[in-house]
Amino acid sequence: MKRKYQFLAQVITIFLVGALLQNCVNKKEEDAHDPWNQLEEIKAQIQPPTFPDRSFNITDFGAEAGGEIKNTDAFARAIQEAHDSGGGKVVVPKGTFLTGAIHLKSNVNLHLEEGATILFSRDPQDYLPVVFSRWEGMELMNYSPFIYAYDQENIAVTGKGTLDGNATTEYWWPWKGNKEDGWEEGMTNQDADRDSLHHLNAEKVPPRERVFGEGHYLRPNFVQFYKSKNILVSDVKLVRSPMWNIHPVLSENVTIRNVHIETLGPNNDGVNPESSKNVLITDSYFDTGDDCIAIKSGRNQDGRRIGVPSENIIIENSVMKDGHGGIVMGSEISGGVRNVFARNLQMDSPNLDRVLRIKTSSKRGGTTENIYLKDIKVGQYKEAAIRANMFYEPPGEFMPTIRNIVVENLQVENGGEYGVLIEAYEESPVENLKVINSTIKGVEKTLEVNNAKGLEFRNVTINDQKFDKIFGSESFTEKTNQEE
Repeated sequence: MKRKYQFLAQVITIFLVGALLQNCVNKKEEDAHDPWNQLEEIKAQIQPPTFPDRSFNITDFGAEAGGEIKNTDAFARAIQEAHDSGGGKVVVPKGTFLTGAIHLKSNVNLHLEEGATILFSRDPQDYLPVVFSRWEGMELMNYSPFIYAYDQENIAVTGKGTLDGNATTEYWWPWKGNKEDGWEEGMTNQDADRDSLHHLNAEKVPPRERVFGEGHYLRPNFVQFYKSKNILVSDVKLVRSPMWNIHPVLSENVTIRNVHIETLGPNNDGVNPESSKNVLITDSYFDTGDDCIAIKSGRNQDGRRIGVPSENIIIENSVMKDGHGGIVMGSEISGGVRNVFARNLQMDSPNLDRVLRIKTSSKRGGTTENIYLKDIKVGQYKEAAIRANMFYEPPGEFMPTIRNIVVENLQVENGGEYGVLIEAYEESPVENLKVINSTIKGVEKTLEVNNAKGLEFRNVTINDQKFDKIFGSESFTEKTNQEE
């Protein structure tokens, strides 16, 4: 009898050890497939630039505070001297310094001391000659962005000062000519120039022959890094932008941290990584007139011709207030977007339209994939917590793809019209969207899903309705406020 019990004990022990080993194997396999394991590897590749311990105060190059005298030449001389000396810090001391365009050069850190303001001129002539740029995803020669770098490396804008774009309902913003935003009919607007640029793009006119600038009305972006690498924007406050705020294009190794963006004009997106790789946006505040963060990769013909996606984007530890969307992909997305990680974010505003938005069309094409969000707290929003839309503009011939999206631990206290809203083509449904361990309260409609494949809700509550279901591989359309 004793041997029998010993044998049973051995069998049970072997079984338990085997089960434990199998659990360990399963856990390792599960961990190996956890996309968040990529985050630290990507983050380790993003290193902010460092600079020699040399300072170049703009007042030593003739700059005068007060906001009345233009200091464009003084900024240029200080930056050139720092660059020629092997790099260093161009210091903007306390005070208000009026200027036109500032062009950064390699190994230069434009540093604003606390109490310093760079006030940008309202005269379009101060942003000439034209430079090579992107405007809404299309390449052209246009007014210089207010702070601009082309083909540079190891560059920064830092310090606890303020960048003031000086745009208002009387300057820069009226170029859009949007009556609904408070501007009267008859004011100059950008519509004709925008249509012309669209035409030049569609006709494949070489970008350097697409000359705008003087006599035209395509607003320059605030801060643009073009074909540059090893970039840092840290601690500064940005206000009153003419258009997009921080816009890395075809750039790599970009750190944006502790920035405060508060500007409610038209198209005042916060950060727009475009066709850029290895971008970290962290510990920042966004109160914007358009999307807080909008990830892009070129519009239509230009996006497909260049064919460079935005990839390896990390967004974390930040606050989003007003804006059309918190985390957005598109709409200029023809080159594709992949590997976006957003975590530990707070959003809360009656004017925040959407938490996660993907906007594209069959004019755009491109693939948006591997988008991961988790630990998102939302007080309120207006339209949808999650929206994927393939009909943002009229149709074309380039079918877009949206796939592999996971949203975990999204907690919404007061939702808007929809919980989840999907609008896709039957021949190109949104694939593999997962919502996990999430609660959305106070919406008018739980789901409106038009053409999705592999949609999964795991431990999700929308209003008081429980969703714990894998819809499978079939495409379907469902609109419900009721129990399934």
